[in-house]
Amino acid sequence: MKVPIQTATQGSAQGSDSGSAQSSAGAAGVDLAAPEFWRLPRPARLAAFAHLRTLDAPVHFGEPGRGFYALVKHADVAEASRRPRDFASSPGVTTPEPAAWAKAVFGNSMVNMDGPEHAQLRKIVSRAFSPRLLAAAEEDVREVARRVVDEMIAARPQDFMPSVASRMPFEVICNLMGIPQRYRPEIAERIDRASENVGVKRGVRARMRMPGRGLRALAHLQLVMARLARERRRRPTDDLISALVCADVDGQALNARQLGAFFSLLLVAGVETTRNAMAHGLALLTDHPEQRRLLASDFERHADGAVDEIVRHSTPIIQFRRTVAAECRLGGRLFQPGEKVVLFYASANRDEAVFTDPDAFDVTRSPNPHLGYGGGGPHYCLGAHLARQEMKALFHELLTRPRDLRAVGVPDLVDSNFDNRVRALRFAFERN
Repeated sequence: MKVPIQTATQGSAQGSDSGSAQSSAGAAGVDLAAPEFWRLPRPARLAAFAHLRTLDAPVHFGEPGRGFYALVKHADVAEASRRPRDFASSPGVTTPEPAAWAKAVFGNSMVNMDGPEHAQLRKIVSRAFSPRLLAAAEEDVREVARRVVDEMIAARPQDFMPSVASRMPFEVICNLMGIPQRYRPEIAERIDRASENVGVKRGVRARMRMPGRGLRALAHLQLVMARLARERRRRPTDDLISALVCADVDGQALNARQLGAFFSLLLVAGVETTRNAMAHGLALLTDHPEQRRLLASDFERHADGAVDEIVRHSTPIIQFRRTVAAECRLGGRLFQPGEKVVLFYASANRDEAVFTDPDAFDVTRSPNPHLGYGGGGPHYCLGAHLARQEMKALFHELLTRPRDLRAVGVPDLVDSNFDNRVRALRFAFERN
């Protein structure tokens, strides 16, 4: 199916290759700025990215003077990630960019920061993840996995998402942060309200309703985190909130607003991405029984490779945006300050120049330099290690306890240009 290309403008491109690249993209009917593109079946979108990777320079999508250049090759995405002085995260990595007033009220997320401001905040957070805290978290991950699967076997639910995939990372993050049980049901409900209309398929009424609901959810989270910050400053405990608000890194700790912004980031980076990777993992292991048998035959040997391959193949975060901060060259194109580029991780993780047979699912793939946790640089995911531990713990329980556990049908995906989100996934199993 072709999607009519709206614009593929030359912009500030330099060199003889740029015009031919853009006309080639237009001829293929590729328009990454069109909502219709993101409603296509995922294989069609991946085929479009494969075509864009054959071009000599990044292509511009959207209106002239606006829009963005698409970075689709592994090398370009990785290099842009490691050049924050040229490709800045500020004023925002998502679309639309967060408004200045929203940052002032709710705090700015680390993913939207650059330079000393980002370095200082990341330093505080990194110090809080002490070896003792991480060791306790890893043990907790295994306990949560056992409990979630215990309850799954007893209740025999039909949808993998609310019963397993969503519960596991949410409980781990709440335990890590030290969120009391009394707050958790309401926090989970607020998260659902904030994200229920995300995606390009939602209608006009939903689009109009979402900002208010999302802001109310953020405001509530801020109030909860402010209350907990005050409690932990008075009576610190062995949790991440205490470590963050009582830290003394160059005389600084997180204030309540920064804590709220960090918790909101954890809910996306630590919960949403992991839940989606877990769901895609179950679907992939169902569709590739030979890979499942290999993983189950020697789990400890293949677990790390399986987790990395699930993340590469599914790529939970499709893209992040950057703003060109200084005139620079990348991928055969000269960029000018103020222009936007989009780092398409979903394309980079299928780059034929890096991955042999990139569309295949292979738990023994090595090396596997996927960009599922970012392309390196100062914004590489702080929670990558924890996410891997969660997936390993859950799939160990799922592959060794119930019999014939499998996805039923295909995942119900949300039409989104931001994340590879699973709305629902039917599954079945037999008790041992």
